[in-house]
Amino acid sequence: MNPETSDTLDQAMVRSSGLDTLLRDLTDRAVREVPGATACSITVRRSGRLLTLAGSDGMPSGLDLRQYENGSGPCVEAAETDTEQYVPDTGAETRWPSYTAYALSVGVRCVLAVPVAVEGERGAAINFYGVRAEALGTGREAARAFAARAADAISVALRIERRRESAADVRTALLSRSVIDQAIGILMARERIDARDALERLRRVSQDRNVKLRDLCGQLVAKVSAPDSRRRQ
Repeated sequence: MNPETSDTLDQAMVRSSGLDTLLRDLTDRAVREVPGATACSITVRRSGRLLTLAGSDGMPSGLDLRQYENGSGPCVEAAETDTEQYVPDTGAETRWPSYTAYALSVGVRCVLAVPVAVEGERGAAINFYGVRAEALGTGREAARAFAARAADAISVALRIERRRESAADVRTALLSRSVIDQAIGILMARERIDARDALERLRRVSQDRNVKLRDLCGQLVAKVSAPDSRRRQ
């Protein structure tokens, strides 16, 4: 990839405020940079299953999902085997008949799936689509170069997203712990029991009602706090 393209990708990372924005920007840029590409998508394995993280403007609906549902197709093959997959003409391809039939129905005649090494995830690919047979034949080198450069951007975006999710999990855990402690205190005062017995009683009720312990405790705290709130108004 030329230095100008490298700079624009770095600038996109700086401008982007989130994972979705960055990855959508990358797919749109891929269409502009790779000869013959009219659409692009990014496939990554997360939590044990393949997902399309982003698709460019004009990406046919369901094109990747059909592959994930069937467990086969060029994008799936590229992500799972780390091997580039090229379909010069979906009308003549015999490896994935169900997928190619659908691709033809939405006007896709050429597919190129380039594997991407993404930090912290096993299995990823950037997928390029053309509306003419052999459309991507002359763009394969450009597609590989783009995928290699985009791998860093995708890795950074996913790393940031994982950190955000981790921080959100910590906040949720702290809030849950707080409301559970409050509920335990309420039962201790009301029933004249110790903390262990109060927690065990809350757990039994949670199981009997099939309600999360955090939600049950939240309801109890809200119910006890409500009269005080009315008196202060």
